[in-house]
Amino acid sequence: MLKSRALLVAALLASVVPFFLPTASGQEKGGKQKGNPGPPPPMPAILRNYQPVTAERLLKPEDGNWLMIRRTYDGWGYSPLDQITPANVARLKLVWSSTTGEGRAHEAAPVVNNGVVFITTPMNQVIAFDGTTGTILWRYRRPRPQGANVPHEVNRGVALYGDKVYVCAGEAVLVALDAKTGTEVWSSTIADNKSGYYTTLAPLIANGKVLVGASGGEFGIRGFVAAFDAETGKEAWRTFTIPAPGEPGSETWPAGGDQWKTGGAPVWVTGNYDPVTNLAFFGTGNGGPTIGDNRPGDNLYTASTIAFDVATGAIKGYHQYHPNDSWDYDEVSPPILVDYQRNGRTIKGLIDVARDGYLWFLERSAGPIKFVEGKPYVFNNVIRSVDPVTGRPDIDPAHKPGTNAPAEFCPGVHGGKTWPPISYSPKTRMIYVPANNNICGHNGGAPNVTYTPGRGFVGIVGGFPPLIVPGADHFGEVQAWNVDTGQKVWTHNYARSPNWGSMLATGGGLVFSGGTADRKFHAFDATTGKLLWEFPMSSGGEAPPTSFSVNGKQYIAVLAGWGQDAGGEVNTMSRLFPGEVPPMPDGGSVWVFALE
Repeated sequence: MLKSRALLVAALLASVVPFFLPTASGQEKGGKQKGNPGPPPPMPAILRNYQPVTAERLLKPEDGNWLMIRRTYDGWGYSPLDQITPANVARLKLVWSSTTGEGRAHEAAPVVNNGVVFITTPMNQVIAFDGTTGTILWRYRRPRPQGANVPHEVNRGVALYGDKVYVCAGEAVLVALDAKTGTEVWSSTIADNKSGYYTTLAPLIANGKVLVGASGGEFGIRGFVAAFDAETGKEAWRTFTIPAPGEPGSETWPAGGDQWKTGGAPVWVTGNYDPVTNLAFFGTGNGGPTIGDNRPGDNLYTASTIAFDVATGAIKGYHQYHPNDSWDYDEVSPPILVDYQRNGRTIKGLIDVARDGYLWFLERSAGPIKFVEGKPYVFNNVIRSVDPVTGRPDIDPAHKPGTNAPAEFCPGVHGGKTWPPISYSPKTRMIYVPANNNICGHNGGAPNVTYTPGRGFVGIVGGFPPLIVPGADHFGEVQAWNVDTGQKVWTHNYARSPNWGSMLATGGGLVFSGGTADRKFHAFDATTGKLLWEFPMSSGGEAPPTSFSVNGKQYIAVLAGWGQDAGGEVNTMSRLFPGEVPPMPDGGSVWVFALE
């Protein structure tokens, strides 16, 4: 323990003097901001030798690199590196750590190109590290405009392409940076922040375009996915997730009104991509206002997976998980692309572990998305059954909140799993799920909800105490499901903590995740679920872990920094079980591990 603490202190001290500290207003030399700083130090070799990220490399990344937030377009969150195994993971030690200088929730996946680690933080910051030493290579900050409205102050990471790093500023601006220096190359407005749009997702690079969406469903926005030219930042196309009158799906909204203009369906998690069909799969969130009887109908394309043609932006297919969403079950997590077996047939699959508490097996094509199977993975009293042909759920009206008609429902507003992504291992044929079970919600709708641009458009009557399933002995879970049998293989339970831990699976037969109130980072045997190793970080870890290698040595990287909805759910646990749930320290940091 003393050795680990000494190593951490040394790493923190070593990382405070960066080579470059560029900002949006210019470049600070050597971190000095006053007087004549003199010439900048020479660019370190790791940046001089930076290898451009080509389309070919994104299609098939080298084993030792992690070039996008889930490493591959299919969204697996899987590293083929196998140096760290169940037999030796107990020897995993901290190599370096560095604070980010920001508090709040840190939700970015470390993205790595040939040893250069890129992370983002709240408040429009990007930092590049030397992955083996923790030395800061450059730091970028974009000043937040006065009066900007960014209620969820998080950022989920960068995208790499060519010699650029792409990031979404919270006030709905797409920024391209020079990967070697961190200086800004161009910026493009994604949407009008004053109207309630803001951004939290990492961009997706697909076929030479930068794809983004925007948060803001709580403000009555009209959701969209937009594509920008990677070199110039010029917008290529924009497709709204709420159809206008006369467009396909518009019949699912009230006729003769303007509710489609404020209908929600935000897109705030990065999509996955099928290069064979050139389709990108994005998930959409809640409708506006939140309670569905304000907007009668199915309300396409809220709470859906949508397939977009990357060339044109055309919607080629969709699957709506629960029509007329009234629970705030944002289904923004994109399904992973994995082919699986059913009844002797190989299905080109999409698998989504949804916030509504159901595990959905779908089939992708060059167009429509077909339903295959749906089943609960946590306790659910909202969906009574699922139509075996269409996948349409039968909703229990007793557990659907209405205007002036509160209802309790399980899972609660945070769902069985919210934005933290699952992972998949092709070796075990299992998906790994950060689940929350036995936690329920209770709310209803306020009457006469009115829309004002840039202001809340929710209309929920709160004040109800948190609910749990009677007799529940745990809340957070890590679940493993076999994709070919559709059956759960193992579960690891957390008694007094939810689980907000994004998942990483590795070729060495391990699964890594954080996400618990004890702020520990965990490693499990991917086959059996046995907890093999854990490490207490400075704060809880919501962010997706990643793995990379340099000179034949495998590293595991993850960000710590608790907050936002995860923090709220831990606070709920604290109220339900006084004295049993430890307080969560604030503050963001990067943690990198390797074998001793």
